[in-house]
Amino acid sequence: MLIFAAAMVKIGDIDVGEFPLLLAPMEDVSDPPFRALCKEQGADVVYTEFISSEGLIRDAAKSVMKLDIYEKERPVGIQIFGAVLESMLRSVEIVEASGPDIIDINFGCPVKKVVSKGAGAGILKDIDLMVSLTEAMVKHTKLPVTVKTRLGWDHDSIKIVEVAERLQDVGIKAISIHGRTRAQMYKGEANWAPISEVKNNPRMHIPVFGNGDVNSPEKAVEMRDKFGLDGAMIGRASIGYPWFFKEVKHYFKTGERCAPPTMAERVEAARRHLRMAIDWKGEKLGVFETRRHYTNYFKGIPNFKEYRMKMVTSDDSADVYAAFDEVLEKFGDHQFV
Repeated sequence: MLIFAAAMVKIGDIDVGEFPLLLAPMEDVSDPPFRALCKEQGADVVYTEFISSEGLIRDAAKSVMKLDIYEKERPVGIQIFGAVLESMLRSVEIVEASGPDIIDINFGCPVKKVVSKGAGAGILKDIDLMVSLTEAMVKHTKLPVTVKTRLGWDHDSIKIVEVAERLQDVGIKAISIHGRTRAQMYKGEANWAPISEVKNNPRMHIPVFGNGDVNSPEKAVEMRDKFGLDGAMIGRASIGYPWFFKEVKHYFKTGERCAPPTMAERVEAARRHLRMAIDWKGEKLGVFETRRHYTNYFKGIPNFKEYRMKMVTSDDSADVYAAFDEVLEKFGDHQFV
C-alpha cells in the first residue's frame, strides 16, 4: 500500500491541485453546458469532446463548434485526433487560436471509424509514428501538450511504460492512461497496475493520470493511495451526474460519503443543463443531445419509466420542462441513497 503524500500537480505551468479530478473527453457528452456543471461541482480540469483534425482543417461546422470554450471552464483542454502529420499540425494552429489552456492528443479512442484511419487507439500499432507525431505537435505550439491513450493495442502488445517514457521525452506535460487495451473496448475491468508501473518508473517526472472504472469515491481513493497515481480522469461515472466530482472530494476530506443531491437539486441541474444546451446548440440539437443524461439524473426512482420516456422522446423543450415539473411534484420527497 502506497501512502499518499499531498503534492500540488502541475500540467506545464498550470497548477491543477492535489490529486486533481479531470473530466474525460467524451463524444457528445463533454460539451460546454456539461463541462460547466462539472466545473461547478469540483472538476479541476475539463476536456472537450474529441475533435477530428481533418474536420477542423476542412472547417466542418460540427468540428469547429467543438472549439467553443468559456472562461469559467479554465483550465480547459481541447482534444484532437488524427494520424496525418500535416493535418494535425494545421489543427494545432486552429486549436491554439481558440485559446485553450492545454492541447490533448487522443491516442485512445477504440471505435472502428477512428481506428480504421490509424487514429485514436489505431496508432498503438505504430508506436514510432505515435512518438514522431507527438514530437512534431509539441514543437508546433507554445501550449502544454498532453496525451490520452490506452495500455496497448491488445494484451500481447502492452508497452505502456516504454511508450509513456518516450512521449515524455519528446515533450508532453502529462499523460492520461485508460486501463484497458483497444481490443477490450470497454469490456472487463480496467487494469490500473500497468499505469502504476508508468508512475513508478524512476525516469518519469510528468503527471500520470488514471482512467477507467473510477465509479465511486472509494475507487478514486484506491487509485490515489494503492496505485500512487497523480490524479483521476472521470468519464462514464459523471454522465448525468456532475456531483460525482464533489462527492469524491468530500470523501477525500472526511472519509465519508456526502448526502446525494436532492430531487430539487437534480431537477434544477437538468433544467439548467437543457437550457444551456439549447442556448449553445439550438432547440433541436439541445433537446436531442441532453437526453443521454436524464437516466442518471433521476436514477433509482421507482416507477419512473413514464416520465423518463417523456424526457427522451419529445422534440419540444417545453414538453421536457413540463416533465421536470411533474417529476418534482410527484417525487419531490423521494430519498436518494
